[in-house]
Amino acid sequence: MTPGQRLAKMGLAIPAPASPMGAYFPSRIHRGELWVSGCTARAGNDPALRGVVGEDVSIDDAQHQAERAALNLLGAIEAAVGLDSVAALLHLRGYVRAVPDFDRHPVVVDGASKLLLAVFGDAVGVHARTAIGVASLPGGACVELDLVAAVSA
Repeated sequence: MTPGQRLAKMGLAIPAPASPMGAYFPSRIHRGELWVSGCTARAGNDPALRGVVGEDVSIDDAQHQAERAALNLLGAIEAAVGLDSVAALLHLRGYVRAVPDFDRHPVVVDGASKLLLAVFGDAVGVHARTAIGVASLPGGACVELDLVAAVSA
């Protein structure tokens, strides 16, 4: 089953890549690696959920935002090379806007990891990962992700 077929089976669609909000590109390919710029869970003109995890955003809501942000990563991949060109996900980095004593960043970023594994399967979707707590994110979002993938020519 292809990544697109898996997404369809889950009832999800690949969004168009978000327009950059600065002087950068949605992705960059170099030597077989696709580096995907940071994505929040914004959808078109609808902003991502604003707030701070552990204060006014629940862990469940933050996980859902991580899943939506991962869909935006997929949109950037599809626009750059197509999902079928992904040979391996290499590294996912998740930034979680949270209260200072919050320590469940990996649980939040699991929302993204689980989606990526479901879309690509274990052979391609297994990835290294970092989950980091931050004080602020673009647009007041509670989660932002970036990704590095190996792609075939």
